Amino acid sequence: MIDRLQAEVFTILDAQLQPGPLLVGYSGGLDSRVLLELLARYVAVKPGFSLQAIHVHHGLNPKADEWLQHCQTVCAVLDVPLIARHAILEKKARESLEDVARQARYDLFREHLATGGFLLTAHHQDDQLETLLLALKRGSGPRGLSAMPRHIAFASGHLIRPLLSFDRRQLAEWAQNQHLSWIEDDSNQNEQFDRNFLRHSVIPLLRDRWPEIAATASRTASLCAEQESLLDEIAALDLNTVKYRDGSLQIAHLAVLSPARRHQLLRYWLRELTGTVPTQSQLHKIWPEVALAREDAMPELIWQKGSVRRYQQRLYQLNGPVTSPFCRQAIPINQPLELSSGMLTLSSDMTTPAQLRMPLQNEPLSVTCNLAGSVKMHPLGRQHSRELKKLWQEYEVAPWLRGSMPIICYGNTVAAVAGLFVCQGFGCPENQSGLNIHWQPNV
Repeated sequence: MIDRLQAEVFTILDAQLQPGPLLVGYSGGLDSRVLLELLARYVAVKPGFSLQAIHVHHGLNPKADEWLQHCQTVCAVLDVPLIARHAILEKKARESLEDVARQARYDLFREHLATGGFLLTAHHQDDQLETLLLALKRGSGPRGLSAMPRHIAFASGHLIRPLLSFDRRQLAEWAQNQHLSWIEDDSNQNEQFDRNFLRHSVIPLLRDRWPEIAATASRTASLCAEQESLLDEIAALDLNTVKYRDGSLQIAHLAVLSPARRHQLLRYWLRELTGTVPTQSQLHKIWPEVALAREDAMPELIWQKGSVRRYQQRLYQLNGPVTSPFCRQAIPINQPLELSSGMLTLSSDMTTPAQLRMPLQNEPLSVTCNLAGSVKMHPLGRQHSRELKKLWQEYEVAPWLRGSMPIICYGNTVAAVAGLFVCQGFGCPENQSGLNIHWQPNV
């Protein structure tokens, strides 16, 4: 049993790791103690790896200082460097303390994970069952029911869970046979926490009835993960069809999709932009209440990551408040200028025909925004100038974006609006050197 568990974990690690830095989450409890021991043995026989442990002091238990000392002692014996960090927990109304602590913990993991490195956590088969049951309680779809994958991208590296094939009893037996010491967290007995309630009052009943429930739940999670991966592939293809450069979606193309496929695309789009998705109730309001609202309306769905709005038959996601306008500032040539709404570069690269003529000595380059709608501009190729407010409408710039669009000036005269047009008198004549405008808005 002892040799089998270690051999199986080493096989999993061989398949999923590449030489480089490893970071293991180490609370001091049984599960993380087993993983720390296995990883210390692994790096001792595998060239090219380094190992660090990280312990997060949440300050929620009176014994937290003792736990930190225990972890320091164990790591010193194993000759594994230990990073100890105190988490700052800010719980808001209706938030779960478990969720807040977990988020703080993973924020610290992100901070200390090397680029391209691997974070390893000690989640096991019983944890997978708990996660699946909690997802059922929340009414999650395939993504939630996928529970915890064995290997995912995380921060600038990877997150690996090499113990998902083993249950806690197997880990405890191995730890006892290896004469390991670990911490018993008395708060794990508090059934006010959902996971503890499942662990002590629900899962034992399920195991008595169906002894293999953890293994079968793990297979269910794997199947859901596979289906969610397929749904994401389809949504990514759909997104490429309906998405504009600024990240908005074309409503006409959304309309031809089935409701189920459209909802999946909207989920995928919002998760790509914000890292999360609205509730099912909120998601189902986007199409009838925002996309299909009457033509003269300015509909908006507010959710926890901002709002979804419609303009000119497009859907937009606004992540938080609209960016406040910036004051006029000088523009360097061939150096990216970071603005609050995106990145602007004026390039003298001659590999492509230039858009703007070079400025004269009395024409200092600057960028501004939020000009009055009554200001008139004369785009190249037009016979007449038009008021800026008319041009915004013509170029389909959403009202909430107009105040942050960079307007390039030569001296006190508008020369161009980045990403839209160059004004009469400022275009670069053919075969002459000039400037190209590169504008990458935040989306």
